[in-house]
Amino acid sequence: MRRLWAPWRVEYVRQACRKPTGCIFCKARRGRDDRKNFVVHRGELALAMLNTYPYNTGHLMVAPCRHIGDLERLSEPELSALMLETRLCIRALRRAFKPDAFNVGLNLGRVAGAGVEDHLHIHIVPRWAADTNFMPILADTRVIPEALERTYEAIASALRALRG
Repeated sequence: MRRLWAPWRVEYVRQACRKPTGCIFCKARRGRDDRKNFVVHRGELALAMLNTYPYNTGHLMVAPCRHIGDLERLSEPELSALMLETRLCIRALRRAFKPDAFNVGLNLGRVAGAGVEDHLHIHIVPRWAADTNFMPILADTRVIPEALERTYEAIASALRALRG
């Protein structure tokens, strides 16, 4: 039997077993420690943060600052801020990781796959031509090759460079 030895993942596994309470986006908005909360950017009306259960390295979520689950109830400024934040994140991800493409989308409602259905958010998933391997197909397991802390640093650095 072969073993995958990854002792640095134990804290991630322990955290994954704990069911979070409350809205992750509102907690991140109220939080003071962006690094701890993986908030990579804050705007006046929207924020961007790492997904701690990513599909790929660099998987970000962009959410309005206001707790709202209905896209149709966003104000025009909130809608604009959400898209501008999404565009900024894509630019930062291109700079940090040079992906070949992106999946960008919303899951509105539990039936549509929303894990957090009462606070809408846009997923940005960087994609590479070779990012699929046998693990998701045979073992229903994704392999994320980089620690979240390192991914955070790469994206934060790219954002600083973009802002001059």
